[in-house]
Amino acid sequence: MIYIIRHGETALNSRHVLQGRSDFPLNDRGIAQAEAAARRLAELGVRFDRVFSSPLRRAVQTAELVAPGVAVETDERLIEMEYGPYEGMDLSAPAPEVLTFFSDFAHNPAPRGMEPLADVVARTGGFMEGLRACGGDLLISTHAIAMKGILEYLTPGSNGGYWSKYVGNCAIYTVSLEEGRLGAPVELV
Repeated sequence: MIYIIRHGETALNSRHVLQGRSDFPLNDRGIAQAEAAARRLAELGVRFDRVFSSPLRRAVQTAELVAPGVAVETDERLIEMEYGPYEGMDLSAPAPEVLTFFSDFAHNPAPRGMEPLADVVARTGGFMEGLRACGGDLLISTHAIAMKGILEYLTPGSNGGYWSKYVGNCAIYTVSLEEGRLGAPVELV
């Protein structure tokens, strides 16, 4: 089984700042969220054989807290969307073009300078394809938009439905991996 988790909260998340590829650690609440996710997975009897993460600190920290003692393998394809000139923007007063994009990700293209969503799906999907030969329980620690890219890749019939779905800090989705086939994602509640 594959478990995909969004990282815990950071100071920028709590201040509603577009964080993107800024490399901030988890704050105290983010650490508590990751520890709670670890307890939940332990209660379910999950023990990870391999752990993959975005190279950004918040994702690596989350992976280390959720799967203590398992080496974390970082992969650039799991990094957050490139927000370009909008990185660090206050989301309480977004630029009009960003507001338009965020109002309907599936139908409005990313503003100039941002990574196109199709590119996010392609790179995260490429990562997922590489997992087909893996066995056991796997953890992927990543970011909101990168996670949505994975979910979109796994469910092409969603027609962009995951782009506007809220994915909170330390939200977890599961994906079955049987005989080299990737299943549809299911939210772990």
